[in-house]
Amino acid sequence: MDPAGLVGLVVAFAAIFGAMVLEGADPTSIFLPAPLLLVWVGTLGVGLAGHTVKDALGAFAAVPRALRSRAPQPDATVDVVVGLAERARREGLLALEDAARDIEDPFLREGLRSAIDGTDPEDLRLMLEDRIASKRATDRMHAKYFQDMGGYAPTVGIIGTVISLVHVLENLSDPAGLGHSIAAAFVATLWGILSANVVWLPLGTRIRRISDLECQQMEVTLEGLLAVQAGANPRLVGQRLRSLVPEQPGRKGKEKDKDKAAA
Repeated sequence: MDPAGLVGLVVAFAAIFGAMVLEGADPTSIFLPAPLLLVWVGTLGVGLAGHTVKDALGAFAAVPRALRSRAPQPDATVDVVVGLAERARREGLLALEDAARDIEDPFLREGLRSAIDGTDPEDLRLMLEDRIASKRATDRMHAKYFQDMGGYAPTVGIIGTVISLVHVLENLSDPAGLGHSIAAAFVATLWGILSANVVWLPLGTRIRRISDLECQQMEVTLEGLLAVQAGANPRLVGQRLRSLVPEQPGRKGKEKDKDKAAA
């Protein structure tokens, strides 16, 4: 599990409420029923109005996966594919049928089975590319749903503030309560901006980023499967696939060690 999503949200809320405490404000003062109802429920409503029910259900179903998901490990995938290439070169492609059952990655497992079944390389490439494109499009839609809500929320908050200020102007005859009423009026704007920039927009960005990493790994897997099917040299397969993986700290040293071992 990659903790960045949950840790980031906790740190952001801690910073906001910590700042309120340092300013001498009472954090509970912003938990007013009317602004909370208007901003959160209103934003959910306008978000649903701009999409379909299927879009909304899919977007919220993607949140737990995005927050709990483990960051893809393309290097581990490369090692698995190189191992498959070595065995296929020694024993033939049909010998990988048993190995396919033990592969956890469904994209790699199903693609390998298709290769073993004798699927034409061009057809296999098109089939896997279509799966990647479909996943990317679905994830983009889920991310856009929350990004749209991040755009709606501040405006919904302003609507709440205007409603409250109208109520304030109707009660100018009570000067003693004006300060409290005006402060309460701006709570809706606060929640609108806060929910947009601390919840909705980060969720959309998180879903999109995890999707990019997963699709990147799937593209590496695709090239690896085609190389295995073609009976390519395992060492060259490893070099080719690692060249597709973005540089990470300490990765070059590991690559050299693997290349030496393969040689």
